[in-house]
Parts: sequence; C-alpha cells; structure tokens
Amino acid sequence: MSGAGKKIVDVAFKAGRTIDWDGMAKMLVSEEARKEFSSLRRAFDEVNTTLQTKFSQEPEPIDWEYYRKGIGPRLVDMYKEAYDSIEVPKYVDTVTPQYKPKFDSLLVELKEAEEKSLKESERLEKEIVDVQELKQKISTMTADEYFEKHPELKKKFDDEIRNDYWGY
Repeated sequence: MSGAGKKIVDVAFKAGRTIDWDGMAKMLVSEEARKEFSSLRRAFDEVNTTLQTKFSQEPEPIDWEYYRKGIGPRLVDMYKEAYDSIEVPKYVDTVTPQYKPKFDSLLVELKEAEEKSLKESERLEKEIVDVQELKQKISTMTADEYFEKHPELKKKFDDEIRNDYWGY
C-alpha cells in the first residue's frame, strides 16, 4: 500500500477510537437529531470499515509464471517490463501544514468558548435556583427580606422616597 493510503487508514482508525459517540449522543435533545446522529455514526463506521479492509491490504503479487505458461513468455515479459517501469509517485502533503495553524487557533477559540459557555451556564443555573426560591417564598416574604436579598433596590427606593419621587 502507498504511504498516503496507509496514512489515511491510520487516521481513520485513530479517529474512530477517539470519538466519544456516547458522550455526543447524550447531548442530543430531539428525536430527529438522534436519528441524524445515528445515521452519521453508521456512515462513519461503514467508511472506517472499508478503509480498514480494502485499503489497508497490500495487493497480491502477480504470478508472472502462470501467465507465461498460458499466454506466452514474450507478451508477458513485455507486460512485466511495463508494469515494473510504472512508478507511483509518493504523496506529499502540502495542505496540512497550511491549515494546521488555522485549525489549532480554532481549537483554542473553541476551548475559550466552551469555558465561557460553562461559566454562563453555571451563572444561569444559580439564577434559576434563586428565582425558584423567590417564587416559593414570594407570598410570605416581607419587604425587608426582599431588600436583604436585593440591596440595590432598597437603595433605589430609599433615594426615590428621599427625593420625593413617587413614579408619577
């Protein structure tokens, strides 16, 4: 197998092992997304299997003697000479070095966005807990208890009263 083919098979095999399919499946919310994800996984597995089997094997060597007996040595030698003269060029990857820095910078941005998102999610979770707590206590809560949790509002109301501003 050529170096490029072997490299593709190796990359596909490693990718298949490092993808957290179950973790990604847990993040899906809708039934349609689950179906699409399932079809993506099946397609990936099919391609990966094809790469593993079809392209990872070396071609069987040609039995020139068998053909010499059946066709004749002169013609077979001509084909053998032509076959041996074929030189398959080695694949030289010129694309990856161009895009690797861009990809790495995108990964950094992704990590930053993930951290920001997690912090925002944490803040929102706390806010939800506060609102639920307030919802339960709102019917029995006194103004002093409310202002204890929200001192900025107490200051605002005190300033309005002090300045004789009653909102109309």
